[in-house]
Amino acid sequence: MSDNPLQLSAIEITTGPDPAYTILWMHGLGADGNDFVPVIQALDLPAIPIRFLFPHAPFRPVTINGGYVMRAWYDIQRTDFTEQEDETGLQESWRAIVALINRENQRGIPSDHVILAGFSQGAAMALLTGLHHPDKLAGIMALSGYLPLAHKFTQEAHAANQSTSIFMAHGSDDPIVPVELAQASLRLLRKYHYSVNWHEYSMEHAVCDQELADISHWLKTILK
Repeated sequence: MSDNPLQLSAIEITTGPDPAYTILWMHGLGADGNDFVPVIQALDLPAIPIRFLFPHAPFRPVTINGGYVMRAWYDIQRTDFTEQEDETGLQESWRAIVALINRENQRGIPSDHVILAGFSQGAAMALLTGLHHPDKLAGIMALSGYLPLAHKFTQEAHAANQSTSIFMAHGSDDPIVPVELAQASLRLLRKYHYSVNWHEYSMEHAVCDQELADISHWLKTILK
């Protein structure tokens, strides 16, 4: 990876003074950091001061969308996602997210009080970044996503987050990111004894009310 990471701008919302935790939430393809800001109220979290960071992915051409330039964490070249993966783009965004984690460390939030979360492409980045991070994180949440570069996972994943709680959720009728792809990631993680909370909902490529309730419950087990 490059020694000079992309500089990501981000929406920052703090629920109280002197935050004790940071939730770093990555959006999906073509969206931006505003996409998940409304979930803060819906999550009904405890009165622990939390800093939410919703970074904006860089603009890049996306092959599967005819080369149209949009916000994307990495390029997608094929509908099966795992063939011809954009390793360069994935690593650039991975490095940029690590830079945000490091900045939170400098602001007084230790890594074990940082939760990585994301939807779709953002979920892929949360898993990729979190499972390779050399410091233990508080949690990893992947909504309607999958683990990219899975063929390198056993060689490159870091043991620091072997026991970190992972929340994975997916729609059983997802036409964008097939649930089978997420299930393959789940099987890989469980094979190597990662702690994965798996939730499947009768929905497409979206977030539903029951999912938000389950996310809230999971976060409350971490935010103490």
